[in-house]
Amino acid sequence: MFKFNTDVQMLKYEVLYNVAKLTLEDRLEDEYDEIPYEIIPGTKPRFRCCVYKERAIIEQRTKVAMGKNLKRTMKHAVDGEEPIIQVLDIACEECPIKRYRVTEACRGCITHRCTEVCPKGAITIINKKANIDYDKCIECGRCKDVCPYNAISDNLRPCIRSCSAKAITMDEELKAAINYEKCTSCGACTLACPFGAITDKSYIVDIIRAIKSGKKVYALVAPAIASQFKDVTVGQIKSALKEFGFVDVIEVALGADFVAMEEAKEFSHKIKDIKVMTSSCCPAFVAHIKKSYPELSQNISTTVSPMTAISKYIKKNDPMAVTVFIGPCTAKKSEVMRDDVKGITDFAMTFEEMVAVLDAAKIDMKEQQDVEVDDATLFGRKFARSGGVLEAVVEAVKEIGADVEVNPVICNGLDECNKTLKIMKAGKLPNNFIEGMACIGGCIGGAGVINNNVNQAKLAVNKFGDSSYHKNIKDRISQFDTDDVEFHVDSGEDESSETSFKEA
Repeated sequence: MFKFNTDVQMLKYEVLYNVAKLTLEDRLEDEYDEIPYEIIPGTKPRFRCCVYKERAIIEQRTKVAMGKNLKRTMKHAVDGEEPIIQVLDIACEECPIKRYRVTEACRGCITHRCTEVCPKGAITIINKKANIDYDKCIECGRCKDVCPYNAISDNLRPCIRSCSAKAITMDEELKAAINYEKCTSCGACTLACPFGAITDKSYIVDIIRAIKSGKKVYALVAPAIASQFKDVTVGQIKSALKEFGFVDVIEVALGADFVAMEEAKEFSHKIKDIKVMTSSCCPAFVAHIKKSYPELSQNISTTVSPMTAISKYIKKNDPMAVTVFIGPCTAKKSEVMRDDVKGITDFAMTFEEMVAVLDAAKIDMKEQQDVEVDDATLFGRKFARSGGVLEAVVEAVKEIGADVEVNPVICNGLDECNKTLKIMKAGKLPNNFIEGMACIGGCIGGAGVINNNVNQAKLAVNKFGDSSYHKNIKDRISQFDTDDVEFHVDSGEDESSETSFKEA
C-alpha cells in the first residue's frame, strides 16, 4: 500500500478503498454502514475524543465517497450545479473563531503602536497588556503588522486562508460553509484543513458499476500521472487499468495536442478583436472567471479542455464509449457536470481514487507489464505543469506560420490569476494571452495528487514529456481524423468563424 503524506489522506484512502471493495463485491448497498466499524474497530479512538465521533465522521465520508450529498451541503448548493467540495460538519469544530489574538509575547511597551494604528479603536491597554475588543475589531491586521514583538497572532482558519476564490465562510454554528456561487472546486481547502473536515465527492461507485456491467469504459489518463509514483512507470499504470477492466487507456496529453493547435488557430484569428485571450484547460480557472469576473468571460478561449477534446475524439470513433478522466484535479468532477461537457466525458476520478480502486481489486501496479505509452507529443504532456500550455500554444502558432505575436503572462495559482484578472478588468494588461492555472505548479499541484512535491513532480513531467517520440504538434495530430470533431464550445459566433479556426 502507498505511504500517504498525512493521516487525513490515509483516512480518505481507507474509506475509498472500502467503498470500492464493497462495490466490486456487490455488497455496497447492504453493508456500507459497516465501513465506520471496519475503519474504527474496538473502543479506542485513533485521533478524536471517542470512537463514536470518529465513526460519525467516517459515516459522512462514506456518503460522499459513494457520490451522495450531505444535507448541510445542500443548504448552500446552487441550483443546477453539483456540489463537489463538501464540508463534513461533524469534523469541523476545532479552529479558533477570533482571527487576531494577543499572545504572551506582549511586553506592554509604551509606544502602543497597536492602539495608534487601529482604525476602530478596538485595542486598549489593560494591566499593561494589549487587549482586543472583538465587537469593534474588523480584522484588518494592522495591529499585527506594527507590533515590534510579533505578539499578535493571526489565526485565520486554514480553509479560509487557502481559498483564493473567497468562497469559504462560517455558518451560524461557526462551522465552515462553502459559497458555491464562488467555489471553483479546486480543492485547495481539502488539503488545507488539518482535521480533514472538507472533502471531494467521488464517483468511483458509478465507474466500477459501468465496468462491471460490460460497458466499454475508456481511461483518460492526465499527463501528471508521470509524476505520481517513484517506482511505477506510466506503462505499468496503463497495464493495471486495463487489468481492472478499462478497454483502453489513452493519454489526455493527446487531447492537449488537439487543444494547443486549436487555441493557436483561435488566437491568430480573433486576438485583434478581443485584445486578450485566456487559456481554457483549467476548469477551476475558467469557473473563477465566470463566477468572479463574468465581464471577462468573452475572453476565455472557446477551445474545449484536453479532457473534453480526447473524449470527443474517442466517442466519434466509438459512440458506445464511456469515458473516465483520471487525474490530479477535483475541479474536473465539476467540469464533467457542465452543460457543455455532460455526456462527452462521463466521469472523473483523482489519482487518490485510482490507487484505492486498484488496491481494492488487488492489482499491484509494480507487478504489471511496462507497455508502450506513445499517444502524445512532448508539448501535450507538459500541459501538466505551469507554463506548459503556453509553450504548446506558442509552438503551435509557430508551426501554422501565423502572423501574430504571443505576448503572454503565466498565472501560477489562483492568487496570481486574481492579480492578472484585476489588471485585465481595468484595461491595463499589457499582455494578450493568459495561461491560468488555479493550483500552484499547475495540474501537478492539484488536490487529488498522491505526490505533493511540486518541484519533484515538475522534473518527472518534463522527463516524461522529453521521452516522447513526437516533437511536432501539427505532424502528430495530422495522423488522426478529426474533421468531424468540434473542438470549440458555442460562443455565439457564426459558423464561418469556427470553420476559419480549422482552416487557419
